Amino acid sequence: MGDEELGSSSRAIDSSNVGFQLLRKCGWKEGTGLGASEQGRLEPLQTHVKKNKRGLGAEKIKEKKKLPEDPTSKENLQSKKKQKSVSKRIKKMQQEEEQMKEKEFERAFFREFWPDNV
Repeated sequence: MGDEELGSSSRAIDSSNVGFQLLRKCGWKEGTGLGASEQGRLEPLQTHVKKNKRGLGAEKIKEKKKLPEDPTSKENLQSKKKQKSVSKRIKKMQQEEEQMKEKEFERAFFREFWPDNV
């Protein structure tokens, strides 16, 4: 595949090009730059075919740095997971306890003011 087939040549567009015709209809004159004071580029931008799924402007893939395997790090990771799960259980138990206190308060309130209904 040559450069022209990929669209990477930066030569001036000819008058049969649709973009050329549209620019002419908008008042552009061949050999002048775009913009209010004709300060823009005279040649088209160089193009290339993007063959990956990374975003525009992404140069290369960033590799994740792998740390050497350390058995103590695995133990630390497991202990952190255990601590996290324990703290989640504690929070859940505290929430349930608060809900039970609120229900008990409501029951006591209703017994105080409407003893016949309870």
